[in-house]
Amino acid sequence: MESIENSNSFTQASASPNMAAHAPNYSEDWNRVFATNCNYNNPNNNFNNNIYNNTYNNTYNNNYNYNFNGAITYQKIKEPDTEATIRMKDNFVFFALSAFVYAVFYTFCMFQNDAGIAFLFFIIATLVFLCIVLKKLDMKLKKGSIFYFAAMLLLAISTFCTDDSRIIIFNKIGIFLLMMSLLLRQFYDTSEWKLGKHLSSIFYTAFGSFSQILRPFKDAKKYVSTKGIKTGNLKYMLLGTAIAVPFLIMVVALLSSADVFFSQMTSNLIDSFSDVESFADMFIRTVVVFMGVYLLIAYLCKHTLNENVTDMRNGEPLLAITITVLLTAVYILFAGIQIFGLFLGKLELPEGYTYAQYAREGFFQLLAVSILNLILVLVCLSFFRESKVLKVILAIMSLCTYVMIASSTVRMIMYINSYDLTFLRILVLWTLGLLAFLFLGVLIYIFRERFPLYRYSIIIVTVLYLVLSFSHPDYIIAKVNVQKQTVDYEYLNTLGADAAPVLIPYIYENKLVKTEKYYLKEIDRDEKSLGIRTFNVARYTASKIKNNYS
Repeated sequence: MESIENSNSFTQASASPNMAAHAPNYSEDWNRVFATNCNYNNPNNNFNNNIYNNTYNNTYNNNYNYNFNGAITYQKIKEPDTEATIRMKDNFVFFALSAFVYAVFYTFCMFQNDAGIAFLFFIIATLVFLCIVLKKLDMKLKKGSIFYFAAMLLLAISTFCTDDSRIIIFNKIGIFLLMMSLLLRQFYDTSEWKLGKHLSSIFYTAFGSFSQILRPFKDAKKYVSTKGIKTGNLKYMLLGTAIAVPFLIMVVALLSSADVFFSQMTSNLIDSFSDVESFADMFIRTVVVFMGVYLLIAYLCKHTLNENVTDMRNGEPLLAITITVLLTAVYILFAGIQIFGLFLGKLELPEGYTYAQYAREGFFQLLAVSILNLILVLVCLSFFRESKVLKVILAIMSLCTYVMIASSTVRMIMYINSYDLTFLRILVLWTLGLLAFLFLGVLIYIFRERFPLYRYSIIIVTVLYLVLSFSHPDYIIAKVNVQKQTVDYEYLNTLGADAAPVLIPYIYENKLVKTEKYYLKEIDRDEKSLGIRTFNVARYTASKIKNNYS
């Protein structure tokens, strides 16, 4: 009699050992451990009280539980560790200690410090830490990594040179994405990856790292059980720490009395440790960063992601052609109207409708359509079979999109001239410029499949964003808006220290000091927060300008 049920381990009984030969062939690898105790009284065999211990490799596509007179257990083969994982486990002390030191340094640099110079030091330490980890894993930096290093350093420099919270947030997001892209390039062969593969891999890596949540504890347990703890070394480390502490206290006291900035920094640190909430905050930061770094390294070393890129271009091109032909026909008509109506002014406007009104409308809608067209072109190129007709249509659609980008840009500039400049409007103009460069890459990619569109996009986005980041939008906004006949001072009052070279002279020259209640107070508050860790170029410059007028 035979019973079958789904299970990862199962038992066979009630049959002679040769019945195992009648088991079907399956497709999943299992490790078959055959340990049978038989007691047969069959004259045709010599199985009396024999013990069989045999190991087989068989292939199964289902899990079964058979009842025989004996025991056969099947266990799924454990996936072997990668070379990088083996190196990491063998050097547990190095990786754990390095991650801990890195976490402590992060807390020192970033605690109550959103955009100080310590952020630059932290990014430098991050890149150095990455190089040390790669060297320990016997990996070399791949060609092209210097671009990622330079971009992250420039973003870090931009961060401590600005007071614009929006730019600071964008900078940190940019550094995160660049770092994740760099790590994927180091641990995987990404030469054939497309945009979707890169973005999904960043997502899976960031969240997949949590699957290694127990790794630090397992690695520590294995290291102690196999190599043990050298009590002699530990004794010397504790003794050295005990001897160093008094000298450390004395040296810090002497250096604090020698330099006012160092004294201020140490005082702030001591105050932080004396504050229970601040100490808890620092402790949690250190633990979270330590775990995050260790889990990320462990996940990358496992090489979990599939490097292979599946060609998804199996869709019927006629479907895409039908959709894009209809849209492109509308775009051609719209592009003609833009050329003759907006750019050349040849079309007659509706009654009661001025040219200025016509030009100042629709820029956000055109921006949305341009972004939609970019997505649509990339989808057609990624999911439909190659077709010359489809390529031509997509190229025409891209060219029509250039007309929309130009139209939206003209409309936005005219709107700014009539009203005020804001950060959102600067961001719209920047996005339009970015789309123009991206569509250039798309046009090349349409007719040249080997064109590295993702790499091109990364470079374009990074370079253009660095231009935006270092341009200090708040300064540009203040410079443009104070020249208007009617100045919206309430809006200018919300700008950061980047606008100080324009706003502070404007406040004093127009005798607004008595009525001004916010901006100058913010400058004073920022000046008091400046220190060795928190030094910020924009905030320092603003305080110096204010002091010159006071």
